[in-house]
Amino acid sequence: MTDVAFNNTAPRHDWSLDEIRALFALPFNDLLFKAQQVHRAHFDANAVQVSTLLSIKTGACPEDCKYCPQSGHYNTQLEKEKLLEIEKVVAQAKAAKEAGASRFCMGAAWRSPRDKDLLLVEEMVRQVKALGLETCMTLGMVNGDQASRLAAAGLDYYNHNLDTSPDFYGEIITTRTFSDRLDTLATVREAGMKVCSGGILGMGESAQDRSALLQQLAKLSPHPESVPINMLVKVPGTPLENVEDLDPLEFIRAIAVARIMMPQSHVRLSAGREQMSESTQALAFLAGANSIFYGDKLLTTGNPQADRDRALFAKLGLHSERRDTCEDEAVHTQRLTQQAQQGAQAERAAALAVDASS
Repeated sequence: MTDVAFNNTAPRHDWSLDEIRALFALPFNDLLFKAQQVHRAHFDANAVQVSTLLSIKTGACPEDCKYCPQSGHYNTQLEKEKLLEIEKVVAQAKAAKEAGASRFCMGAAWRSPRDKDLLLVEEMVRQVKALGLETCMTLGMVNGDQASRLAAAGLDYYNHNLDTSPDFYGEIITTRTFSDRLDTLATVREAGMKVCSGGILGMGESAQDRSALLQQLAKLSPHPESVPINMLVKVPGTPLENVEDLDPLEFIRAIAVARIMMPQSHVRLSAGREQMSESTQALAFLAGANSIFYGDKLLTTGNPQADRDRALFAKLGLHSERRDTCEDEAVHTQRLTQQAQQGAQAERAAALAVDASS
C-alpha cells in the first residue's frame, strides 16, 4: 500500500476493505504517526470537544439491542422512567455548560418518538439552544416530518449509531435492520441537521467487522461530523455481559484508522472510558480522538467524573475546544485548517532559523 491515501487528507468515501485492513495492519507506531499527521492537518491537536449526555427517557425500549440495559427484553434492574420535565432538562444543561461542556446531548429509549412526545422534545431543544449550547438528540428512528420539526426547533446534531458491520448486525439486533439505520441517517441529513454516528467495539465482532463498520461510516456523504467510537460496557442481564474483552490496543488502532479515514470529523472517545486507564485514554487522544462525553453518566452507564477528566487534561496539556456554538461547521473547519497551516509554517520557520544559526 502506498502513502497516497495518507498524503491527501481530503475526505474520501471510496475506501476499500483491503485499504482499511492495510491500515489496521500497520506497525502501531506508524499508524499513530500517520493518524497524528492527518489530525494536525485539520484540528488543534490539543483541543478536545466536550459534550454532556443526559437520558431524558430511560428504560422499556422495545428494541432488542444485546448490549443495551435499556432494552425491555432483558432484566438489568434498570428503573424505568418517564420523559423528564423540561425544567429538569434545562437545569442539567445549565450545569453542563458551567462544567465546561459546549454540546448537550439528550437521549430517549424509544424505537421512534410519538408526536405528543416530540412536542416536548422540540421545546427542550429550543430552551437548551437558548443557553448557548449546541444540541444533539438520539430518539431512535425518525421520519421526514419528525426530522424537519427537530431541525426547525434548532437541533444541531442527531445521533444514530450504525453499531457494527452489516454482516454482524443481525447478531446484535433483530428488531430493526442495518438499512433502517442508514435510512434514518439519510432522513436526518436531508432535514439539514449534522450527523453523529459511530459504533461499538468489543461485542464479539471480528477484525473484518471493525473494518467494515468504518467503511460504512466513511461511505456516508458527507462524513458524520461526529463519530463516537464506543468500547462495550458489559452490563449484567444483557446477552453480552460475558463477551471476551477487546484488547485496548485494538481499540486504539480503530480510533487511529477512523481519524485517517474521516479526517474532518470529530472522533469521540465515548462509552467505556470509565474502564480505561489514563494511559489508554492518552493513546486514544494521540491516535486522533478529539471529543469526549463529560460527566458522571452516559445515559445509564458510568463515565469518568468531571474532576478526573480535568486532572487528565491537565496532565496531558489538553484543553476544551473553544468555539462559537453558532459557528457554521464549514467556517469552523476552514478556520482550524488555517490555524494548522499557520502552525506548520511557524515550525518550518523556526527550524530554518536553527539551521541558519548552526
